[in-house]
Amino acid sequence: MIIANRLKNENRAEYLLYMWQVEDIIRLYDCNIDRISDEYLSRFQLDADTMAAMREWYENLCEMMRSEAKKDSGHLQINENVIIGLADLNAQLLASEKFPYYKQMYYKVLPYVVELRAKRAANHESEAGEADEFRLLFELLYGVMMLRLQKKPISDDTARATKDITALLGQLSDYWKADKKGELKFD
Repeated sequence: MIIANRLKNENRAEYLLYMWQVEDIIRLYDCNIDRISDEYLSRFQLDADTMAAMREWYENLCEMMRSEAKKDSGHLQINENVIIGLADLNAQLLASEKFPYYKQMYYKVLPYVVELRAKRAANHESEAGEADEFRLLFELLYGVMMLRLQKKPISDDTARATKDITALLGQLSDYWKADKKGELKFD
């Protein structure tokens, strides 16, 4: 909760990856708030008020996961909305002539999107739309993050793709923050 609140307004890409990790933690404890509280939250040395707020936050997420049928897989609508928002901002940036550097970054990442789409199609999974492009990029980053946590090797090609995708999503997050402050002008 503490990290999520900080990232929510500072870095949308990191926020989304963090929230996906929270979803996985909740699944690990079978969406059971008592287990989450006893076995996970109790590890943190927090004052009583902060602990109560964290328990409530996790409990609300558990309820959302149950009500949205995301207890076993998938992502909460609040997290899907982050992807949709970033995809919308991406479209605005690409349509404007004021952001050539961003366009260059985007087109550098586009071959990875094509490759990821092809892999998804080979697995008979299909989604479409601009938001799907970003979902694919985030899935790659999340997978790499999980591999690193498990201390598993990452190929040189994947490392290069991760670097380029991270740069793009970092820049997009910066533009998102500027847009929220009213500092981003498209025309």
